Amino acid sequence: MSGPPTPKAGGAGAVSVPTNAEAAALFREVADLLDILGEKFKPEAYRRAARSIESLTEDLGKVAGRHELRSIPGVGDAIEEKIRELLETGHIAYRDRLVREVPPGLLEIVRLPGLGPKTARRFWVDLGVEGPAELRAAIEAGRLDAMKGFGPKKIDQIRSALAASATSGVPDRRPIEAVYPVAIRLLHALRDGAPVDQAEIAGSFRRGRETVGDLDLLVTSGAPERVFDVFSGLAEVREIRLRGGTKETVILAGGLQVDLRVVEPEAFGAALQYFTGSKDHNVRLRTLARDRGLKINEYGVFRGEERLAGRTEEDVYASLGLAWIPPELREDQGEIDDASKGALPRLVGPKDLGSDLHLHLDAASSPADVERLLSDARARRYASIAVVVAGVASDGSTFRIPADLHASIERGARGGPRIDRVVEVGPGPIPATLEGERPDFWILRPTGKGAEAAAALPKVDVRLVAHVGSGDGDPGDRLRPWLEVARSRGAAVEIGPGPERLDSRGARLARSLGVPLALPTGLGGGPEDPTLPIALAFARRAGATVNEVANAGGVPPKGGRGARPRRPG
Repeated sequence: MSGPPTPKAGGAGAVSVPTNAEAAALFREVADLLDILGEKFKPEAYRRAARSIESLTEDLGKVAGRHELRSIPGVGDAIEEKIRELLETGHIAYRDRLVREVPPGLLEIVRLPGLGPKTARRFWVDLGVEGPAELRAAIEAGRLDAMKGFGPKKIDQIRSALAASATSGVPDRRPIEAVYPVAIRLLHALRDGAPVDQAEIAGSFRRGRETVGDLDLLVTSGAPERVFDVFSGLAEVREIRLRGGTKETVILAGGLQVDLRVVEPEAFGAALQYFTGSKDHNVRLRTLARDRGLKINEYGVFRGEERLAGRTEEDVYASLGLAWIPPELREDQGEIDDASKGALPRLVGPKDLGSDLHLHLDAASSPADVERLLSDARARRYASIAVVVAGVASDGSTFRIPADLHASIERGARGGPRIDRVVEVGPGPIPATLEGERPDFWILRPTGKGAEAAAALPKVDVRLVAHVGSGDGDPGDRLRPWLEVARSRGAAVEIGPGPERLDSRGARLARSLGVPLALPTGLGGGPEDPTLPIALAFARRAGATVNEVANAGGVPPKGGRGARPRRPG
């Protein structure tokens, strides 16, 4: 298995400039290499720099161009020099030297689930193991049995990880919105059809990351084999790759790998915390536990052989003097310090939402579709919904919803919630065919004209900038002008799943500029619709509170025509 991508010089002396993610991966690899070599303090310095680089909302090269690399948390003289070398040459000589000092197979061991660089070093120093094949042989020869910290369960986990890596390689990452429906179906199938007492999804899915490599499911049950029989018999399962003890690994029809673990009730909270991650978050927790004379792992928090906590996540964090940390924040970006001070933000949640600012109907919609939206909104106790009744299509033509839908909206509005009529336009002058519209507010949608054209839009009440998207690479280049437009108009910006909405990085940039977020609610979409859960996850990953979400609290800002008082509860 190769390491993270190393940018290489191109033709004619050109250098491929690394993305922030690639730069962070290189510095994280430097940290792993230093750990393998036994360095005591340097690894954490490089990991901190890697985390800071990865969370930047603009391109690393731009920060370097302004001579502001030292403003990045964790970047001192030595790391600044290496960043500049990477940007100028496409490689880091220090990293290249470390690679030559470490057997390449040890980095493959580091990337096995549940292992890390310090464990790889122990295998290397104590057993002479330099790669997965030698580790596999050492396990079969019983050489790990006498090593401290390697009981039968741990050894079985390593054996399983080696077997899975040999057959599957590195899993492809998929957009979370593509994984969401199948993940929810699997979870409900276990809860409804298998003898389980508790069942949850862990991993990067639970943290709300934009992409998911595989799925981790955790359950408690007194009948593991029966649980595995039910799980492997589901229609989505194409192949059983591994089954034994308390774990089953399957491959779904679309190629997604799913790991199902059955854990004891006394350890469920600890296992949920451990397998939710992130790896960096868990490393910090282990350090905190060690400083308190404790040990934390997927089985609980221990003082010697006594288990102090493990049944719930709240107990696990409390045993370390911490408030419970929302999964979306567990990236070692300061959340542990905040939890120790009782300073974690109260993140926005589904019950905080009181409206939807952007719903579409079209010529194929029917009055029944309008009623479905209204029925769903009433069930959620929303005070208002905003329906696009006219606008500019992607081809530049104008459109209006049919008269029968207008009539349905009029009838539906009498029974609540309030229905705001919205017109959606691009930047530039409002088309003459829409000049007569008098909507409750306007939505601005970016087009190829660029953000500067938005200045030509008349001073109408723009409450939402939608369809901005996050895109690849540095989000600041393309997003910042549109976020500035939103700020100047007092408008919110739409976040959520899909290429036309902001992801968590874009949402973090919006928050830094003081631009409110607007969450699509997926009204009428059914229980497997990923829109609202993922929009909430992105907002929470960005640290958004209720006051930073435009459609939270019952009534959207500025109120529309015939606005009603906020509903209680």
